[in-house]
Amino acid sequence: MIEDLGAPIIMDKLLDFHSLDIQWGNHDILWLGAACGNESCIANVIRICSRYDNLSTLEEQYGINIRPLSMFAAQTYKNDECKLFYPKNKESSSRYSNSDKISISKIHKAISVIQFKVEGELIKRHPEYKMKDRLLLDKINFETGTVLISGKEYKMKDCDFPTVDPKNPYKLTDEEKEIIERLKSSFEHSEKLAKHANFLYSQGGMYENYNNNVLFHGCIPMTSEGEFEAVELMGKKARGKELLDNIENIAHKAFFGNKDENGEAVDLMWYFWCGAKSPLFGKDKAATFERYFLDEKELHKENKNSYYKLIDNEAICDKILENFGADIKEGHIINGHMPVKAKDGETPIKAGGKYIVIDGGFSKAYQPTTGIAGYTLSYNSNGLVLAVNEPFESKQKAIEEGSDIKSEIILQEHVEKRKRVADTDNGKKLAQEILDLKQLLSAYREGVIKEKN
Repeated sequence: MIEDLGAPIIMDKLLDFHSLDIQWGNHDILWLGAACGNESCIANVIRICSRYDNLSTLEEQYGINIRPLSMFAAQTYKNDECKLFYPKNKESSSRYSNSDKISISKIHKAISVIQFKVEGELIKRHPEYKMKDRLLLDKINFETGTVLISGKEYKMKDCDFPTVDPKNPYKLTDEEKEIIERLKSSFEHSEKLAKHANFLYSQGGMYENYNNNVLFHGCIPMTSEGEFEAVELMGKKARGKELLDNIENIAHKAFFGNKDENGEAVDLMWYFWCGAKSPLFGKDKAATFERYFLDEKELHKENKNSYYKLIDNEAICDKILENFGADIKEGHIINGHMPVKAKDGETPIKAGGKYIVIDGGFSKAYQPTTGIAGYTLSYNSNGLVLAVNEPFESKQKAIEEGSDIKSEIILQEHVEKRKRVADTDNGKKLAQEILDLKQLLSAYREGVIKEKN
């Protein structure tokens, strides 16, 4: 493993693979949105990188210049240690001095405030997103150090925002405006980021139906009654598979289209990251503000879409499989996004084996929650095999004890009749190509098509 710089290097390795498919997740769409120049996506990417002490990915791998932001943060918060914004990565404690951690924390706080501002302007620009509950900067009472949420005042853990004007809280200062514009330019002109974004577009998408296995990251928005929920985007209402197709088309338009003509598509990239009706997010709100500044746990809660309550029902799985054109008897839904809390006894296999969750916390940040290091799902002519991975502690321990990532098989689903090439999606394509060639040969033999000298 290569500390900090892993993700871009893995992407570089994937570029050499001749056959692969990627299902976009909410973090993928966030980075694609940043590559499109969406300021809210850019601010979120930098905030998350600073939160988990991963700014080196931006600077060293993608060439994003965060020095202006760093200098601005150091000056703006020179008398503020920004303790609420200390990096979450435990390895930072031993790797950095206290002054280094404070520097990262100041960057973290500075970009968080910028994020709340640019998101606020985007929300006001698009009332159809129905996200006014996320407008919280204007609900702060700076005299009492409280914030008003749903008619109730809450004491804030930090209310030191020198760049926020209480009379116009979402307006960027001149310095903040210059910083976000320079960051936007860096993201849009990063050659490596553009290369990786192009790869995600060419080899990825919102879902895949492969050999009757329907793969997607988040959810299919559903009503509490178990019906597919209609979501309107850019004047078009869609639900189920059609909704995911619509989102994929908008995402392509945002990146490859004319930016002046497709501003709405670019704005929607942020909505796909955290919007209540986004299949990639699947929750009613992103409680980022509350998690930073408020102690009340009930305000941190992000309610999941009805899909997650219904999906354990085989009839609901059949409905989704049928909507995506998969065989109900042999099909599976393979899902990510919601980490399985294996340490609490939660199982990744639901609905009689039709629904399989493969998010088990491969990322270190989620391993304390899940107790494992993700799942590995393989599929061959005999059926499905699901294995659970134990956490990889360190390179040093692997060298000293000869240990590696250990896996334990927890599901083996054997088919009654072993699959042959003809039974697969590729096999059906080959059969159609053979039929086309036979028809072409017949056309030559019968003189319908004349051979050229």
